[in-house]
Amino acid sequence: MTLRIGTRRSPLAIAQATEVAERLRATGVEAELVGITTSGDRNTAVTGPAGLKGMFVAEIVRALCDGEVDLAVHSAKDLPAEDEEGLVLGAVPERASPLDVLVTRDGDLRPGGVVGTSSLRRQAQVFRWRPDVFLNDLRGNVDTRLRKLAEGDVDAIVLAAAGLMRLGIVPEHAAPMSVAEMIPAPGQGCLAIQARAEDAETLGALSALDHAPTRTALRAERSLMRRLGGGCALP
Repeated sequence: MTLRIGTRRSPLAIAQATEVAERLRATGVEAELVGITTSGDRNTAVTGPAGLKGMFVAEIVRALCDGEVDLAVHSAKDLPAEDEEGLVLGAVPERASPLDVLVTRDGDLRPGGVVGTSSLRRQAQVFRWRPDVFLNDLRGNVDTRLRKLAEGDVDAIVLAAAGLMRLGIVPEHAAPMSVAEMIPAPGQGCLAIQARAEDAETLGALSALDHAPTRTALRAERSLMRRLGGGCALP
């Protein structure tokens, strides 16, 4: 069989879906990518946790529910805390680094410097960690943010270590941030592979990709997120 993998069209999303496709092929299951544009990709002006919650997954989830794709690959931190009715996490592969990385233009973040990030979680923690810097609401994919850093729009940006790793990008001036400096988002570094609950064939194929310790950690983090009523932007 050939499984259709629903994914966003961003370079990082394609890299993540390709990773899943390659893992499936290694088990003898063919897979192809189906690119889907989400509301989060179309509308970069949305602000606030309420607007951000689920905006990068809704259209992909709809395609999965409608049978247009057989599975969907998400960054786990983008998923709403509650699962869509009729869908399950068919696999949670082994987690990459959950940490954030501070990327600077010249290796230093001086007092009065500008840090670019649109995440309320990151903004709140940057202010706690470095009250002597300013914030700029910087949006876009990883390449866009790195370009704006190089062009001098900001002096530093905060990116997920896992995203850089999956894209094969190694910035010249990058320093991992400890949990004391920047608590990661729930599910950060995890891939979440959704499938229809009644699709036994797809779920059987995905079982080989599941990593039990990562699934347990993700379940605990999403449970906390549900209790707090937040999403990936939760400060």
